[in-house]
Amino acid sequence: MFVDALPLDLSARRPVSLAEVLVEAPQLTRVDRKYLVEKSTAQAFLDALPPAYRVLTIADRTSTTYRSTYFDTPDLASARAHVQQRRRRWKARSRLYVEDALCRIEVKARDGRGVTAKTVADADLGRYGVLDETGVEFVRAALAAHDLTADVVSLRPTMEVGYRRSTLADTTDEQCRLTVDWKVECTLDGERVWLDHDYVLVETKGGLRPSLADRLLSRMGVRPRSFSKYVAAASLIRDDLPDNDVRRLHGRELHLESA
Repeated sequence: MFVDALPLDLSARRPVSLAEVLVEAPQLTRVDRKYLVEKSTAQAFLDALPPAYRVLTIADRTSTTYRSTYFDTPDLASARAHVQQRRRRWKARSRLYVEDALCRIEVKARDGRGVTAKTVADADLGRYGVLDETGVEFVRAALAAHDLTADVVSLRPTMEVGYRRSTLADTTDEQCRLTVDWKVECTLDGERVWLDHDYVLVETKGGLRPSLADRLLSRMGVRPRSFSKYVAAASLIRDDLPDNDVRRLHGRELHLESA
């Protein structure tokens, strides 16, 4: 399903290896800033980035297919915390890097300053989308490390999110990373939400101070949004999860289709 070529031109960017990114710009603890950007604006932004931003290249591939299954409680406590703009919140998911046949379980915990810490563990490829007893204990421990609690025993697969991603990293002094996502599709309760094909989702992963990339987007008139693929789709599908900021995107950036 997610086989389209990158809709933006990155051919002028020098490559950077995964090993370099993991050493120089891992950004497991970071501030995430997200932007919904029209393709033409996104191309102008990428063209204006300095040469220090190199494109992650794995086996001559400059993009990767991601599949993520999110785990939540029956009343969607994780999604609700985001909609209610709680300063301290979390997400738990199983993630599959399709071309690399790599599966991980991941927990993202956000503190009161807006800093996100991601805790990850490798998982068996055949266990993608499954939260077994070992996974439950991993989630519990990851949340406890950040003084967060949840009814982890009740966590269940809630939504699958798929997309393609290209990553750019500045491994010099700024050590900032940014991603570009397209072909975003989310399915929940037999319904589908997708990002309009004229848009991409740009996300910067840096420090408390906006990075050069953030400042460049600001000068182009693009502002960050409190946006989550999982939460945005859930709020469009579930009437009991109102998020007016997301619903204003419906029909232009985001689309909803019943099965």
